[in-house]
Amino acid sequence: MEKITGTNLLQEFKLSDAVVGGDITLRATVHKYKPMGGFAFVTLRTGRYVLQAVYSPEICPDSMDDIKEGVFTEITAEVREEPRASYGIELTIKSIKLIYAPKENYPLHVSKRRLGCSLDINLDNRSVALRNPYERAAFKFQEGVAVAFADFMLKNGFTEIRTPKIVAQGAEGGANIFSLDYFQKHAFLNQSPQFYKQAAVAFFDRVFEIAPVYRAEKHATSRHLNEYIGLDFEMGFIDSFYDVMAMETAALRHMMTYLKENYANEITILGADIPEITEIPVIKFEEALKLSRGDKAKNKFDLDPSDEVFLCDYAKENFDTEFIFVTHFPSSKPPFYAKDDPEDPRCALKFDLLFRGLEITTGGQRIHDYDEQIAKLTRQGLNPDDFTHYLESHKYGLPPHGGLGIGLERLVMKLCNMQNVRQASMFPRDINRLLP
Repeated sequence: MEKITGTNLLQEFKLSDAVVGGDITLRATVHKYKPMGGFAFVTLRTGRYVLQAVYSPEICPDSMDDIKEGVFTEITAEVREEPRASYGIELTIKSIKLIYAPKENYPLHVSKRRLGCSLDINLDNRSVALRNPYERAAFKFQEGVAVAFADFMLKNGFTEIRTPKIVAQGAEGGANIFSLDYFQKHAFLNQSPQFYKQAAVAFFDRVFEIAPVYRAEKHATSRHLNEYIGLDFEMGFIDSFYDVMAMETAALRHMMTYLKENYANEITILGADIPEITEIPVIKFEEALKLSRGDKAKNKFDLDPSDEVFLCDYAKENFDTEFIFVTHFPSSKPPFYAKDDPEDPRCALKFDLLFRGLEITTGGQRIHDYDEQIAKLTRQGLNPDDFTHYLESHKYGLPPHGGLGIGLERLVMKLCNMQNVRQASMFPRDINRLLP
């Protein structure tokens, strides 16, 4: 992991002429102001960093009367080495100009390392809370996860697409779908880009999208959001769903390396734990349940949170990894587009990826054959006439294909050792929160 130093920090500011011993001019927020009698320490908050500066009236003739925490300033300062300061540099202020002062003081302790308030107070005051370096670092780090995912996809022949979020039918079905009035028509917020990803495989072969996903689940847990960001991809011409799992493994490996190379600052602030990824073990659903629940595993169609925790502990103990794929879920369970296993039609070629006790990915191989898809819709009690537009892709031909969706906030939550997924959502939407 590259260490952030004064030299590469100055390069990031694109201040090529600024070196230790030289002057820089930057606009920043006063993060903390601490008068010390004949001088003052001024901590400056830029869009990514927190820098230490020193004010002395012998060097800077400008008045500091209006300088306080939260004011926006323009500062010219000399850069000098200071091993005890962040990034090994300290700024000696030569001039300071007030750009704007807030009308009220912050309601939270923004300048402290951690806010020290409840999550609800944090979220109620989000526009202030995110000025805290720890709180905002989560979303710079989140940027890194998304950028790394896109970087890998583009380098591996995937085309980025944009799909509708207002749709005429849900991709997952069921009751967990938001309905809305769309010009006197019944419409929904999309649960997944699934239908459009599959259609796009016919003309792009490989596609991906980073976009919101909506689930009307009435859960108030530490792991659920009603709006989250999905990292989705779909790939054609696969031999089996193991190709999809291999692609995700390679993508995650690239993402972890990318984060360590480009987001060392945020990793340090957050205390993020970036795993080394080699091979990820695979276990079938039936076996996973027996390991987790023993004789109580009968008549189960999905994993419980306790199962996910157990299986990740099992993977750590037996394979020295914090990831594990669980495959071959019951075919009777949605989604209807999951291809059944030809060797055992009771099972679908569907998988989950678990990481540190939490499901972060759902994926699998899809049905590409038109007649097979009609048959499964019927078998699950659905009317094919309701899926006419979706079935056009199958009618006019699709290659064997599969894909997945990764929950961005869940992945960030686990990488940063957070206790609640809302900490990884800038302005979370859940069953109780529509503001701010």
